[in-house]
Amino acid sequence: MVRSIPKLGGTKDVNLRRLRELAPTHVIVNIDENEKPTVDEIRETVPHVIATHPLTPLDNVALYRLLGGIFDVLPMAEKLAAQFIDAYDDVVASCSALPRRDVLYLIWRKPWMTVSRDTYISRMLALIGWDTSPEITQSRYPEIELNAATLNGLDYVLLSSEPYRFGPRDIAEIAALLPHDRHRRVQLIDGEMTSWYGSRAISGLRYLKELRLGAT
Repeated sequence: MVRSIPKLGGTKDVNLRRLRELAPTHVIVNIDENEKPTVDEIRETVPHVIATHPLTPLDNVALYRLLGGIFDVLPMAEKLAAQFIDAYDDVVASCSALPRRDVLYLIWRKPWMTVSRDTYISRMLALIGWDTSPEITQSRYPEIELNAATLNGLDYVLLSSEPYRFGPRDIAEIAALLPHDRHRRVQLIDGEMTSWYGSRAISGLRYLKELRLGAT
């Protein structure tokens, strides 16, 4: 089904000419992903623009119901909500008693970038007891200097698969900044499982629970 749907570019480079040709009645946008000038142009020709901005895992439940109401599929939305709540409750029951850990979650290099605690990603990780560093920042996606001082005191450095696709060479580079016995603390993480809200969040919760239980 997805293969048959026309592609209109990425979140930052939407093909507006092609979008206008398709003449959709609804466009779903995201405050973090889509740029405001692009959304403003879309509003000129599209009757209904739906802005999403989930900041916590539980925001997914309201999002399911919002879209279920708009597109007249409320029974499907309620089914997703029930599945999500089951997965959420399971994560809480499995991870709430575990010791909390401090982690650095990297999303980009050149420059090195991470996430603030005021993001969906950070709050997904907090649910399994992983608190992102730095604790306080002015930007939601701050640039950082990656050095021994930045890494000091961290339990894990998590390298996301998106938007930058980190790999084994990045692990080796960062591990070289850590004491030898802490090299195992640098690992790749599936970015879809931490940052994709909506129906994918149900799989994300299950993934994160297993990741946390395997790294206690």
